[in-house]
Amino acid sequence: MKINLPVFILIAILACAAAIAFIIWGVPYFLDTSLPPATNTGFGSETVAAQVLQVVDSGTVTLGTTAQTYQDLSVELLGSQFKGSQVMVSYGKDQVEPAGITFHPGDQILVTLAIQQDGTLTANYTDAVRTRPILLLVGVLVAALLVVARWKGLRSLLALVFSFLVVIGYIIPHIIHGEDPVKVSIIGSLILLVVTLYLTYGWNVKTHSAVLSVLVVLMLTGVLAGVFARVAYLTGNGDENALYLMQIPGITIDLRGLLLGGMIIGALGVLDDLIITQASAVFELHEANPSLGLGQLYKRAYNIGKDHVASTVNTLVMAYTGVALPMLLLFALERGDYAQLVNYAPVAEEIVRTLVGSVGLVAAVPISTLVAVLLALYSDRLGALRPYLGAENGGEEGHSHSGVA
Repeated sequence: MKINLPVFILIAILACAAAIAFIIWGVPYFLDTSLPPATNTGFGSETVAAQVLQVVDSGTVTLGTTAQTYQDLSVELLGSQFKGSQVMVSYGKDQVEPAGITFHPGDQILVTLAIQQDGTLTANYTDAVRTRPILLLVGVLVAALLVVARWKGLRSLLALVFSFLVVIGYIIPHIIHGEDPVKVSIIGSLILLVVTLYLTYGWNVKTHSAVLSVLVVLMLTGVLAGVFARVAYLTGNGDENALYLMQIPGITIDLRGLLLGGMIIGALGVLDDLIITQASAVFELHEANPSLGLGQLYKRAYNIGKDHVASTVNTLVMAYTGVALPMLLLFALERGDYAQLVNYAPVAEEIVRTLVGSVGLVAAVPISTLVAVLLALYSDRLGALRPYLGAENGGEEGHSHSGVA
């Protein structure tokens, strides 16, 4: 295909200008990810792994009305300046623990260390070490993706890793530094969106349509979340972890902004899946029957989207319900009024989060279908720009998730 030289030169100049601007302003901003001095938040502070050497004693103890097994464990510390030291740890004596869990020599646990006034080192049980089963599950996921999706599965895994790096390396540090959580979440979401979609699905017209659609729907979802967070008097302190953040000296975080940022990132995670599915449906239908006009192509792809969005909204609601299930059980035991329940901040935040995400999903079907149909039918009318947009459908089979967090 013949390339228009003036257009190519213009694109090259714009790309160079963007690269220079990013090097001057962008790189210092994104690399400034240092965290403030560590504070004792209770999450990981003075907590190390330890290996159980011996079960010194075990029996049954009654705490309140609950009878449970206790253990006195001799453990060896595996980290910190006290690595190699042996200490005693009691499990099940001080608080009610999950039934059916006991430890044996060779098991690993997390312990919180403390030095008493007389210099004695003590350790308290914190939790079990679950690294091995989690890594095993990760291995199962990797193997399943590679078998089912092959190279596209590998690219989705790379996109997943990149998503975690953006969240841990950019979003979290910049919010902790006091930046607007909404701004940081939007920038992070845009980075995730562009890199993960193109990394997974390649540079082609189908991916361009998905990126454009997600941008539009994400803006709609963000505006909707902002409006209803304000009119519903949501402050962001419905999560107990948010309350911990408020109590940390020297850390000032806009909790409402943090709530909105979480809604935006959460919406992105489900929107990109539904939208890339719609884009794939449109381009596959167009490839199978190029004679379909705008109305027919839109109608057939829209019918596919309706089925998908119905199941996805239900999945979204069930996911949030599952998270809130213990709180719902407590409310039911206290014979609470469910009509009143929606007014409590923790419940209201999850309801608004669910409804905003659901509205975004519903809006994504007509928007993404229309964008994909227009690009599938009329991308050849873009003239000199068309050669730079890549193939129509990327030439690969199937659909897989892009791995956004």
